[in-house]
Amino acid sequence: MSTQAVEIEVLGRKLKVNCPAGQEDALREAAADFDQRLKDMSERTKVTNTEQLLMFAGLNVCNEMHSERKEQKGNASNFSNRINLLAETLDKALQNQPKR
Repeated sequence: MSTQAVEIEVLGRKLKVNCPAGQEDALREAAADFDQRLKDMSERTKVTNTEQLLMFAGLNVCNEMHSERKEQKGNASNFSNRINLLAETLDKALQNQPKR
């Protein structure tokens, strides 16, 4: 798989990052989102230390990902239970059909 160098900007610093070909726009959007999160957090918390800001932002992103994964796992379990219930209901309905 080929990669493409993409220039992004985070906290006023320009960086060149390699990413898979075709994913350049997604990388730019992710970088813009991350940059905005850092700016918002800096304004809210008054933290100016870049290392601390990055650490807090990383922890927040990981927490969001953890929460999303937990929610998706719960949704998958719920869907699985519903599918099983539907299959059982269909099996019972088919068993009660008159023989031809």
